[in-house]
Amino acid sequence: MFDLDRWKEIGHALSMNKVRSLLTAFGVFWGIFMLIVMAGAGNGLTNGLMEGVARFATNSALVWTNRTSEPYKGYTRGRFWNMDSEDIKIIRTRVPELEILTPKNFGSDDNNGPNTIRGIRNGSFNIKGDYPDYVKIDPVTIVYGRWINEIDIREKRKVCVIGNKVYDTMFDPGENPLGEYLKISGVYYQVVGVIKPETRININGRTEESVSIPFTTMQQTYNMGNQVHVLAFTSKPGVPVSVAEEKIKSIIRQRHAISPTDVQAISSVNIEKQFLQIRGLFFGINILTWIVGIGTLMAGVIGVSNIMLVIVKERTREIGVQRALGARPATIITQVMLESVALTTVAGYIGLSLGVGLLELINRILESQSRNEEEIFFRHPEITISVALAALAVLIVAGLFAGSIPAKRAIQIKPIEALREE
Repeated sequence: MFDLDRWKEIGHALSMNKVRSLLTAFGVFWGIFMLIVMAGAGNGLTNGLMEGVARFATNSALVWTNRTSEPYKGYTRGRFWNMDSEDIKIIRTRVPELEILTPKNFGSDDNNGPNTIRGIRNGSFNIKGDYPDYVKIDPVTIVYGRWINEIDIREKRKVCVIGNKVYDTMFDPGENPLGEYLKISGVYYQVVGVIKPETRININGRTEESVSIPFTTMQQTYNMGNQVHVLAFTSKPGVPVSVAEEKIKSIIRQRHAISPTDVQAISSVNIEKQFLQIRGLFFGINILTWIVGIGTLMAGVIGVSNIMLVIVKERTREIGVQRALGARPATIITQVMLESVALTTVAGYIGLSLGVGLLELINRILESQSRNEEEIFFRHPEITISVALAALAVLIVAGLFAGSIPAKRAIQIKPIEALREE
């Protein structure tokens, strides 16, 4: 295996026809290069999408209301309705699978100009009524101050927490916003915090462009009564959130006279199912990447095998002399297969190296240009060490496969017939 003379002979044999060897090696090079690039691109897409949602509670769901699509218990079709605060109390007592249950309300969107004013500055932002527990489902980074707390809820304080884009609009760079006042939909609120989202999941508007006030304050200040627009919740560890979701829907239907068959009246999104679907999608992409990459690589390997058959045919007389001088069949097989492995390994290693280099170049370009990170859906197009080792294993197996058929053909040559061949 490590006989220097043998490797010199292999190098001499491959260099006898450089153009043919290079063209043959290109098929293997291109196959492994495409495999690495596609695998890296798949990882880049996965990283980009998952980084935007990975910190959102995976065992969560949200429920909200729509107009009814069926008449029921004397109510007509098309009735608009809302959940209420009493629903929350009943759900907490009847659904033991729940870990977190938090309501969320939204300000009206009347499109009558800016809804947030500070001096000569103004802007139109998403107004949301929140509970302290909501950030346990959709986490945020505190840039200044704090998030809404239980005292704000209990005392119905007129305080607000603003997104980082709201801060950029309403304040000078570096200005401390804490204690300042914003006029929000006609009412003054004191800023107690600035937040930056950790996910790209948007519930009725982007978090960075939102103003959050205490849920109870919103109900009272804007005459919402006890309305609840959205319920967000998580299930206890080990319990599928779909179990809690169905129980909550059933309770809400019963309390608000909604037909059991009216699927339009209550909408929901199960984040747990969404995550599973995303993971399944990326798993399918990875499988497709390997199928296409290995298929391309096998096309190159077949080319190597065909060229090795031609080489064996051209060296019939040489092989005959070796056999006549006592060379064992194993020696002939080893020589032919080593030539094949050497050709595929060198070509494949170059393809592997260039593929990794291209991914690293793309990664550095993306990092240097990623000024607005939340808008990037393609991050870190890289391959893991396991993928690199798998690609190396594929190369070795491919080389052995490419040399196996020519090697069998070589040992079938009879010495006396080979010596007669011109």
